[in-house]
Amino acid sequence: MSNKLNSKKFKEYAWKMLLSFGFIYLFFYNGRQNINLVMTQMAEDFGSTTTTIGIISSSLFWCYAFGQLINGRLGAYFGHKKFMIVGIIMSTIMNILISFQNSIIVIAIFWGLNGYFQSMVWSNGLGVLNKWWTKDKRGFATGIATAFSGLAQVITYLSVSLCIEIAPELGWRAGFRFPIIPILFLLIPFSFLFKEKPEDVGLKPLNQTHKKNKKSENFFYPYKKLFRNPKMILFCVISAIAGIGRYGLLTWIPTYFMESMGLSIKEGIFSSILLPIGQAFAMFIFPFLTDKVFKGKREPMLALASILTFISMIAFPFIHSQSIASLILLVVGIFSMITGVIWSVAGDIGGTEYSSTAAGILDWSVYMGAAIQAFMFGFIKDTFGWSAIFITIGCLYIVILILTNMSSKLKEE
Repeated sequence: MSNKLNSKKFKEYAWKMLLSFGFIYLFFYNGRQNINLVMTQMAEDFGSTTTTIGIISSSLFWCYAFGQLINGRLGAYFGHKKFMIVGIIMSTIMNILISFQNSIIVIAIFWGLNGYFQSMVWSNGLGVLNKWWTKDKRGFATGIATAFSGLAQVITYLSVSLCIEIAPELGWRAGFRFPIIPILFLLIPFSFLFKEKPEDVGLKPLNQTHKKNKKSENFFYPYKKLFRNPKMILFCVISAIAGIGRYGLLTWIPTYFMESMGLSIKEGIFSSILLPIGQAFAMFIFPFLTDKVFKGKREPMLALASILTFISMIAFPFIHSQSIASLILLVVGIFSMITGVIWSVAGDIGGTEYSSTAAGILDWSVYMGAAIQAFMFGFIKDTFGWSAIFITIGCLYIVILILTNMSSKLKEE
């Protein structure tokens, strides 16, 4: 096979990997963010506060975070694809089991287990993509993958709303029982299309950024190498703050519309939907800017996004019009969605060999932030009111701006 034909085949397979991963992830949030849309109903059913349900939702984030810390590496060790398939199947089972429970404690346990199983997919998927896409295209590839995750949030909003509409007698249980099922059907073509590495289809691998030292390298070697990198440490902190901001909005915005503006669950969901739409749309903008305009530099995009998110969040509490508030969420969704840039950093620092481990570490950081916000913002809301949540998020993005400036002065190792 000529080099030209080989290059064409490589590109075709790279697109197949990207799209097959994207489409399988399109319905994956149906089993993770569905709880955000039924928190009020769950609180009423169990006679508890939304803050209590928020703490329960944090069990997923804690387990997801620590699962990401190890599953990216375990997937690289034992097989990315196997981990992804097991994670998808087990997450589906956990969601269905939750829909039949009457104990809030049992639900918290199952929801935590669901978090671990959900953590088996993302970093392993990115690990595969980084074997198919070079550094100059990595921002584009990870951006498109993250765009699918943004669209997945929209799918979740629509799916949960539809399921509750179809089976109103089930209440919040419908949001757990039915939306996750479609992913099982997508798992069939995924298992055939998704290839872990170019060698699986007779192609040569990309040049590896890191060369293995057979004598010193063991299971924990990538962690030692990555955590010695100051830039990695900075991006762990940036990722954690981004997790607080992103999931703080996704968790509490639907409840804000229902409680603060007196909307029904369906109206609250549809008023909130511009937030995930904006997050999905961001991923078509960020890759272009980072790869083409900023020539692979991630910091300028992070700085711009931080400033605009700060401005939008500070203004949001003073908006009392439902339609205008929804439109502002579109802007916030676009510029607060900085994780697409962060996943590019995982490939930049980790290279093709350690990218899934780097992605797992950064996603661990994101979900540590997500876990913290689940109970932090519940406390802030009960103590200081809704406005304090949005102002806090805005101020956190200024911290990201400061850390981004520090990161820009560091050289990649």
